[in-house]
Amino acid sequence: MKTIPKLLVFGLVEFVVFASMLLVPAGTFNYWQAWVFLMVVAVTAWAPSVYLLRTNPVALQGRMRGGPAAETRPAQKLVIVGLYLSLAVMVVVSVLDHRFGWSRVSTPTCLVGDVLVAVGLGVVALVIIQNSYAAATVQVQAGQTVVSSGLYGLVRHPMYTGNVIMMVGIPLALGSYWGLVFVVPGVVVLVSRIRDEEKLLQHELTGYREYSHKVRYRLLPGTW
Repeated sequence: MKTIPKLLVFGLVEFVVFASMLLVPAGTFNYWQAWVFLMVVAVTAWAPSVYLLRTNPVALQGRMRGGPAAETRPAQKLVIVGLYLSLAVMVVVSVLDHRFGWSRVSTPTCLVGDVLVAVGLGVVALVIIQNSYAAATVQVQAGQTVVSSGLYGLVRHPMYTGNVIMMVGIPLALGSYWGLVFVVPGVVVLVSRIRDEEKLLQHELTGYREYSHKVRYRLLPGTW
């Protein structure tokens, strides 16, 4: 399938899945937090995709080939399943929390959550722009070199930093505090993914050992 039709199909399927995960548990279409969240995700995910389609379609295709089946390492297949599951549970619990009023989240806090989601997705997009080898799967590509500038000068895995920011924002954007509980397993899964990924990079990517000595932190500057 050519890139443009594949991008359209991918975006449509993603939107339908997200909308279903929000509106079905909510039991109503009268859920402004969900609609704002969907618009934020659509804009912050589609705008970089359109940019990459024009400037670096190969990098875009690499991002679209994701999921457990695309992983070549068994450990990463399990990690991706765990990550998808934790995100799905986070979303559903957040929606149910809003529906049944388990916690009360103010409108400004919901909007802060939307900003965090946009920032997180923006960081992921910027990583792909700065590093054309950044893919949705853990692998070392032919001719790949170490990128140490931009966001990679702050942490070794800035894409996952964006994921963490997004995970914190999702429950707040959907009007839930209880959903934040599932940020913890999500971060644990990302940490396990990083540890396994670094084993591969240390052995197969020339210059990565030197880079890891230069940039000490993996996920959060000053923390880890």
